Amino acid sequence: MKAAAPDGPKKPATRGQSTAAIKLGLRDVSLRLSLLNRQAGTRLGLRDVDLDCLDLINAHGPLGPSALARLAGVHPATLTGILDRLENAGWVARERDPADRRGTLVRPLRDRTAELLELFAGMTASVEEICAGYQPADLEVLADFLRRTAEAGRRASTELAGD
Repeated sequence: MKAAAPDGPKKPATRGQSTAAIKLGLRDVSLRLSLLNRQAGTRLGLRDVDLDCLDLINAHGPLGPSALARLAGVHPATLTGILDRLENAGWVARERDPADRRGTLVRPLRDRTAELLELFAGMTASVEEICAGYQPADLEVLADFLRRTAEAGRRASTELAGD
C-alpha cells in the first residue's frame, strides 16, 4: 500500500520544468489539431494539404497562387492540383487579378463557410470555455505567446524549406 502524499503546498516548477511542459503541451496540441483537421478534411472530402491551403486562403485571401505556394510551403505545380480540387469542390474561385491582368487571385467562396464552422464548432466552444477561466490580462499573455510561437514555427519551416 502506498503512503498518502502530504497535503502541503506544491513546490513551484522551475523555469526548465515549465518550459519542458510547454514544449510537450505544444506537441500534444499540434497532434490533436492535426487529427481534428484530418477528420474534418475526411468529412469534407479534402486532403490534409487541401484543408491547409483552404485555411490559408480564408485567412489571407484573396491571394495569388505563388504567394499561397510560399505560405503553404508547397511547390507551385503541386499547388495547381490542390487549387483544382478546391475549385472543383466549390471551396475557392480563381479570378483575374484586377491589378495585373495576367495574374490570378484565389478567393474563398463564403457560401461553404458554414460547413467548416459546423465541423469545428465543438473545438471552438471548448476554447471559448477555456478562455472564460482566464483574466483578460492572462489572455493577452497567452495570445502573445501563441503569436510568437507561430512566428517561430514559420521561421523554422522556412529554414527547413531552404535546406
